Amino acid sequence: MKKVSLVLMAIVYIAAGIMHFRKPEVYMKIMPPWIPEHHLMVVLSGIAEVTLGAGLLVSPVSRYAAMGLMALLVAVFPANIYMAQQGGRAFGLAEWMVWVRLPIQGVLILWAAWHAELF
Repeated sequence: MKKVSLVLMAIVYIAAGIMHFRKPEVYMKIMPPWIPEHHLMVVLSGIAEVTLGAGLLVSPVSRYAAMGLMALLVAVFPANIYMAQQGGRAFGLAEWMVWVRLPIQGVLILWAAWHAELF
């Protein structure tokens, strides 16, 4: 089961990272105005998601890739908070969706921690 979970996690992050390049405007829109260089940050986070997602599939580094994803999830959390503060309609989403996204971030961190063998 853990191997299936790891592969699923890799697919999720690789796909999400690719979307940073296919639809960068979506990601730039959710960034708080105080974060500089929105386009650069979207590109860097996309590269990180693809690289770390792929790293999950390379057993000598998969544990470290999972830790890297934990750090990335913490780093992008301000965008989720900003999104919730602005309300869902500003992003074409239902209001509840932007609020549910906040605790989901914690679940994703725990999922990565499990694969990082931190518990």
